[in-house]
Amino acid sequence: MRVMGLDYGKSTVGVAISDSMGLTAQPIETITRKGENKLRTTYARIRELISEYEVEKIVVGLPLHMNGEKGERAVKSEEFAHELEAKVGLPVELYDERMTTVEASRVLTEGNIKKDRQKDYVDKLAASLILKGYLESNIG
Repeated sequence: MRVMGLDYGKSTVGVAISDSMGLTAQPIETITRKGENKLRTTYARIRELISEYEVEKIVVGLPLHMNGEKGERAVKSEEFAHELEAKVGLPVELYDERMTTVEASRVLTEGNIKKDRQKDYVDKLAASLILKGYLESNIG
């Protein structure tokens, strides 16, 4: 079963997809939009990717504070996940994504990706880290 991982941000959604056995996560793309509530095109692109990759489940990163409390971004992510589930008709789960964007930036820096180019990769890499964590937590 393929799983899609999403890193939901104010103006982007990073996308990653698992392999068919649900063992690995590959960054796919970053969907951009003009504003936080401008989601029609984002939902349409996610539906296209679901069809293309035969996705059966979606995982959305939940950006909790380091103390585990929900802030504004976590609430927005929950709202997005709920709406997405209604729009695409697939199960959508939330997964604690604390530090994934920081980790993605670190990986890109260590990979000698210049700072001005990192924005092109950080969201989809963060999505793959969210998905990787989710897959690893569900093995067995």
